[in-house]
Parts: sequence; C-alpha cells; structure tokens
Amino acid sequence: MLCGRWRSSRRRPEEPPVSAQVAAPVALPSPPAPPDGGTKRPGLRALKKMGLTEDEDVRAMLRGSRFRKIRSRTWHKERLYRLQEDGLSVWFQRRIPRAPSQHIFFLQHIEAVREGHQSEGLRRFGGAFAPARCLTIAFRGRRKNLDLAAPTAEEAQRWVRGLAKLRARLDAMTQRERLDHWIHTYLHRADSDQDSKMSFKEIKSLLRMVNVDMNDMYAYRLFKECDHSNNERLEGTEIEEFLRRLLKRPELEEIFYKYSGEDHVLSAPELREFLEDQGEDGATLAHAQHLIQTYELNETAKQHELMTLDGFMMYLLSPNGAALDPAHMCVFQDMDQPLAHYFISSSHNTYLTDSQIGGPSSTEAYVRAFAQGCRCVELDCWEGPGGEPVIYHGHTLTSKILFRDVVQAVRDHAFTLSPYPVILSLENHCGLEQQAAMARHLRTILGDMLVTQALDSQNPEELPSPEQLKGRVLVKGKKLPAVRSEDGRILSDREEEEEEEEEEEEAEAAEQRRLAKQISPELSALAVYCCATRLRNLRPAPTLPQPCQVSSLSERKAKKLIREAGNSFVRHNARQLTRVYPLGLRMNSANYSPQEMWNSGCQLVALNFQTPGYEMDLNAGRFLINGQCGYVLKPACLRQPDTTFDPECPGPPRTTLTIQVLTAQQLPKLNAEKPNSIVDPLVRVEIHGVPADCARKETNYVLNNGFNPRWGQTLQFQLRAPELVLVRFVVEDYDTTSPNDFVGQFTLPLNSLKQGYRHIHLLSKDGASLSPATLFVHIRIQCS
Repeated sequence: MLCGRWRSSRRRPEEPPVSAQVAAPVALPSPPAPPDGGTKRPGLRALKKMGLTEDEDVRAMLRGSRFRKIRSRTWHKERLYRLQEDGLSVWFQRRIPRAPSQHIFFLQHIEAVREGHQSEGLRRFGGAFAPARCLTIAFRGRRKNLDLAAPTAEEAQRWVRGLAKLRARLDAMTQRERLDHWIHTYLHRADSDQDSKMSFKEIKSLLRMVNVDMNDMYAYRLFKECDHSNNERLEGTEIEEFLRRLLKRPELEEIFYKYSGEDHVLSAPELREFLEDQGEDGATLAHAQHLIQTYELNETAKQHELMTLDGFMMYLLSPNGAALDPAHMCVFQDMDQPLAHYFISSSHNTYLTDSQIGGPSSTEAYVRAFAQGCRCVELDCWEGPGGEPVIYHGHTLTSKILFRDVVQAVRDHAFTLSPYPVILSLENHCGLEQQAAMARHLRTILGDMLVTQALDSQNPEELPSPEQLKGRVLVKGKKLPAVRSEDGRILSDREEEEEEEEEEEEAEAAEQRRLAKQISPELSALAVYCCATRLRNLRPAPTLPQPCQVSSLSERKAKKLIREAGNSFVRHNARQLTRVYPLGLRMNSANYSPQEMWNSGCQLVALNFQTPGYEMDLNAGRFLINGQCGYVLKPACLRQPDTTFDPECPGPPRTTLTIQVLTAQQLPKLNAEKPNSIVDPLVRVEIHGVPADCARKETNYVLNNGFNPRWGQTLQFQLRAPELVLVRFVVEDYDTTSPNDFVGQFTLPLNSLKQGYRHIHLLSKDGASLSPATLFVHIRIQCS
C-alpha cells in the first residue's frame, strides 16, 4: 500500500554511482516509407495516443493528397504526399524510387508552414496557381523549401491545419511519451507480417532497428521470460512487458532507491533532499510537492504526495531535469544596457544558401537566419538593371536577388522570433543613383520600423539599449562627413579636446573627401547608430569614445588585435560595436571559431549560417539562452570601460568542472538502410573559452550499442574565465580506420549548466532535435 510507510536510515550519496547505466531518449530514425500502393503500414496506436485519429484533417492526410511540386516556371510535377501512421513523418513519391529513408520527412524538422505565395519560389513560379491552393513547408537546416499546390483550396487548408495540429501535439509531448511513441513505431516496423505478434526473429529485427546488438542467448532468455503463453510468440501484455524490460533504466533506479529506501516511493521531504543534493535553487518542500503534482503518473501516489519510480523518471526526462537551466530559456537578462554590452547573433553573406563561389542567393536565407535568432544580417549591394540594386557575392557565379525583395523579407520575418532590434549591415558597391534607390526602398518598405534619427536628441551619440529599440531596424553603413567649421575642420557634436597628429588629420580629411563622392546623402542619413568606420589603431589615448562608430574586421585582423592589443581591444569593445567576418579565402563558406572573438568582447561575430559545423554549434549554444532573442549580455569584465581583463592572460584557475558521463539512450542509427549497422558510441566533452581554458576529453567507446550504452567515466576541467565558457557535449561513432562519424551534440554556456544528475537532449548537425536521444550525466561545478 502507498499509504503505509516506514523509513530506513541511510546515508545520502555525495558522489554519483559508478555503476550507473542509462538509457535516454532518442533521435527518431526513419519510420517505414510505404510505396505508392498497398504495402501494409504501421498500426494507428501512435496517432491514437496523440488523440488525433478522429480528426478530419489528419484522416485526410493519412489518405494522402496529390500536390503539384513547384521548382521553376516549367517544373510543376504531380507527387503523392501521405502522412504515415506514426503521426511523425510524411511519405512522398519520387520520380525515381530511392532508399526508404529518402522518401520521408519528419515533422520535427519543419521550421514553418506558410499559406499562399509566401516563399520566394511560389512568388516567382507559382503564378499559375491560386494562392489559396498553395503552401510552403520550410525545413530547418539546409534542406530546400517544399513549394506545393493542392488540387483545391480546401485540400491545401486541410494540410495546413493538420500539420499545425500534429506539430503542436509533438511539441507538447513529454520525453516519456516521445520514447513510447518511438519504440512502438519500431515495434510495428519489426512486425513483418503485421499480425500483432512478435516471433524471436522479429524481436531480433527490432533490436537491430533500435541500434543494439544483443547477444542471441541473452536476447532469447529475455524473450522467453516474457513468453508466458509458451508459444514462441509475444503478444499483447507480453510485448508490453518485453518493452518495459528493454527500456529499464537501472542507473535511475539505483539513484531513486538510495533516496526512497525500502518502501520504494519518494515522499516530498525525500524528494526535497534529492533536490538539495542536486544543488537546485529553491529546493523547498513546496517545490518538491509541486514536482510530484506535475510529474507523478499514479493518482493515488499523487494524492498522498508521493513520487513513484515512473514519476521520478518523468521528472528527470523533463525540462526541469535537463542540463540547461529552464530559467534561462526565457529573456532573463537586463536588456536596458547599451548595444555594445551584448553579444549579438550575426550572419555573414546572409543571402547565400551554399558556397560563395557559385551558390544560389535567396531571400529564404534571410528568413532562415531570422528563424535561428540572427539579429545582424548582411546585404552585399551591387548595381542592377533597370535602376534596381541587387544582392549577390560580387564577381562570382552566385545568383542575384533584388534588394527590395530582401527588405520585404526583413519587414515580414525579422521579428517573428525576437522583438529586439535587427541590424542591416550594408556592403555597398552601388553608384549614387542606386544608393538613393536603396534608401527609398528602406524607408517605404520598413516605414516606422526603420530608425532614421536618434532616439535621444540630447545624447545622439549614445547607443540605446535593445529594450529601447524593440521592433526597430538599424542600418549599418558609411556616413558622410559632418558639417565643417569656418577653418575647414570636420565638426562632430562634441569638439575633440586634443588635436590629432597632423598626418592623421590629413589622411582623415582625404578619406572624408573620397566618401563625399561615393555616398549618397539619402543613404548616409540612415546610418544613425551604426556608422561604419575603419579601426586605425587602439592607442590608449584620452580621446572621447565614439559609440556610434562600428568597425568591421576580418578574422585575421581581429586575431592580430587580440594577440597584440589584448586589454586595449577589450576596452574598445566595451564602448562601441565591432563586427568580425570570415576571410574571403574561405571559398566553400567555411567558418572560423567565434569563441576567440567573443573572448575580447566583439559583439557582431558574423558566421556563414548556411554552413553547419562546430562553429555554428557554438553560435547556437551562445544564443541558446535569454529566450533565444539574439542578444546575450556580455560578462561584467567585458563591459566595464576601465576593465583590466585580457583573454590572453586570464589569471589562475578559479573553477573546477567535473562531469561524470553515465549513459546514453536511443542514439540514432547513422545508416538506416543497413539493419546490421550499429554505432560504437563515445562521448567527448569540449570546453571553449579563453585559450588557457580550451580543452577536450573523451570516454572510451562502447561496442555495438546505440540503445543504452553506459560509461561511468569522469572528465574534469580547470577553468580560469568560467563566465566565457561554452560546454559542448558530442557523441561520435568510433571508427578504427577513418575519422569518427558525428552522431549528435549539445552546446550551452557554463553559467546555464545545472548541477547534479541531468539529461542532455541531443541535436543533429543542422540543430534539429534528435528526440528521444539523450545523454545522462552528473555535473559538479566548484568555485575556488
């Protein structure tokens, strides 16, 4: 009985159990792809659990629809699209049949579904189809948009509504529900004759599908223990028992029983004690009671304020049990400081969808950048036909898009994810006439969004805050010379207190004369708070700071300044904005590590968003917090005007980070077409920070087990500047003869990393969720 309880005396563990063995959530591998015909499909259990089997829109999607897929003015091909009965993926027809995994896409990879002609493709090529019949499915990562025209407006609406319902239900699913959904999808795939009974051969097929190579004798013993009817078939409750045994989490049970004692339930005081050992803020009795009411599944236990093992697992798999502090997932930082006090998510060559030599340019690239939280985008502007400026990578084979179309994309999509200001970084190669056209488009299309004058007329030179600039667009561009005095000197709003050296004055005057011939007054007037200027030197001279000036540096020059100027560069960045961009030699649009630039306080560290890799993982990790709004407050040591911080000389270690890698759960198969291909996973923990802190350590690999591998290995790091550290967890498939294959990763700031037993929810190369794939770790952070 749950009410009758007695307590055993026991000592709380201070160290995580070495015997830990975990199985966490997974990346959904490919469910079956039924061909266009009558092949049997999985049962409806998954959709029933989602509560959508009776929904008319979903039922229509299950039957399938014949859409026109639109690629160009002449390429409009009819293709069948059909929701699979797992409710998580859509099968589609191809002209040439390919491997099953090449005939599906997953709902969790969808970025947005747009109605009508709301994509570049449909605006250009969809004129023959009424907007009411059209929809666009936009994906995360580099996958191209899917532009479709339905036979009728009603059919298009069914898919728009149905996808919205399914995606909303998917987002609302708990990790436990995702795991249950996932395992039953594979169960139906393994049931080759679809008789709802599982032979041992089918069970072995299931095990290979979920990425585990289990010893035949052990697998058969487990099979027979569940075969209560003794007929060499599992069915009904026998299958459920087998799945329960397969999904057991012994390491979680061990932790649970250490706190619950012999009665095997946690009281609210016992749960509070666990929370205290976790290092949870606000580990009160009321908080423990709230967690029981939130995550406990058993109503009787909930009424008696008790938590069972199932409830405990639900809690640890929830956002409250994740490594990322849930309090940091919303905007929690002070947003009233000057712009120069923030790291700002920034994109380079934003218009490109591929390499900078011959890749296509697209307004969709801007939409995707904004969807990833980007707040500073680049527009390379060149002379175009008919008086209309175009955007492309000059003197290359990249395609061209109209400047005005990009500005319209900014207007329509810049503030869908974040309300904080967007900076348009103009690289201007146009003549005066088309510059005036650019200014006209900016004013007429953006309207009141565009900042055209200082917010504070009393202090026009001071940078406003992100809060003051909510919903506004800033232009970063070159500024015409200021009004001159009678003796011909350039006057700013405040006179310089000290005279510049003669050579510099002459050089500056020559530069201003050159600019006056090259910059139109109309465009110059729009550079209010982001006036592009060259960074000539970083002398510690007592000149007044000029916050509205923005310097753009190549990665090479920025690294040189970091090396040679050190603290002077940090102080410069405490007062005004600096933009860093990749070297032009990176022909394939590769990226550099942004961490080195952040270490010195550079705010606008521009990366090629279209190129996945660890550099973009770091960028996503840096801006994962603060509501993913694209602005993250810099540490105090990078904001103080008289700071002594130098990233090259950060001082002695002052923080110890200890991570015990315990287990992983449901890692994705890397080759879905090869049933016998099973990963040999290892875990690497990387520290990205000041040079003295950068390090990487990894576990041993586990042979042939991507389902529930266990390590129990401890990795430790000494940190000198913890406030700048990003921690990257990487899972790879070990290979003795070639480089390891990437499986998944998760990156976050050390200051947002929670202590204790935590699940890490892995992401793909493109940043998509690999749910239910997880790592289970124990984290300790000690400050000296």
